[in-house]
Amino acid sequence: MSDTPRLIEPVGLRLVLGGNVFGWTADQETSFAVLDAFYAAGGRMIDTAEGYSDWIPGHQGGESETVLGAWMKARGNRAEMHIATKTGMYGKPGDLNPAKVAAALDGSLKRLKTDYIDLYYAHRDEAETPLEEVVSGFDALVRAGKVRAVGASNYSAGRLEEARRIAAAAGQVGFAAIQNEYNLVARDQFEGPVQALCVRQGVASFPYFGLCSGFLTGKYRTAADLAGSSRGYRVKEYLEVGLPILAAMDKVAADTGASLAHIALAWINAQPGIAAPIASASRPEQVADLAAGAALTLSAAHLALLNAAKALPKDA
Repeated sequence: MSDTPRLIEPVGLRLVLGGNVFGWTADQETSFAVLDAFYAAGGRMIDTAEGYSDWIPGHQGGESETVLGAWMKARGNRAEMHIATKTGMYGKPGDLNPAKVAAALDGSLKRLKTDYIDLYYAHRDEAETPLEEVVSGFDALVRAGKVRAVGASNYSAGRLEEARRIAAAAGQVGFAAIQNEYNLVARDQFEGPVQALCVRQGVASFPYFGLCSGFLTGKYRTAADLAGSSRGYRVKEYLEVGLPILAAMDKVAADTGASLAHIALAWINAQPGIAAPIASASRPEQVADLAAGAALTLSAAHLALLNAAKALPKDA
């Protein structure tokens, strides 16, 4: 069976709304407002995972899917939405065993209040389950009508290409999408072999952390700015290396009048192999900013300036 990228690429707005905040930094009422704003802006693709948000004390995972499922049921819009979710968030041995994946999918379907997933990811690679079994397990879910397309998250180019080769040789559905971290500060998980594979074989890339957990909005420029941030631990990593990137973005912002968030997302969308970036919003008023970024086109000169900007070495 051939890959089906037409089923997974976003329709209209070239942006995927990240669902990791639903049931975490955004309660159900706020999440519904964010989702309504995204829908009103033309957004139709949302990314979540069974594991969101099990890192919070008292949570067990599935909170994000539950909120999203309740929203789609309340709005009656499931048929319009492209929903991506993932299994195996921690890449533990055996997480991608076909029986375990099938059971996990059933849980996601129940929480999402739907009978199919548009794009189902292996959240992380794991070495215990042979790739042949991983591929056949995901293929079986497509053939059963429970999944429309499958993808891989946090995979190396070698493992992704091998999985696709196995699927093609067996006449099975291969991973048609990749979801790795990619943004102006952290480029190494996509640029190079993964990007080349996406371009060469038509794999759709949906990079996460497009705004570096908020760092690329420009609001975090000193250690003091991190106080009170729910993602302060992660933003600190970007702050330690990313100030030269903000300096280049400031120049583009001065020329264009665009916000740094707009520039960050527009830069991702301009890169070869990208289907759309993933970005999340904890408040409905943030959605308009994300949508504007997805619609922005940067000049060749501004792209060159941003491409030339380099993060500091991590030990600097």
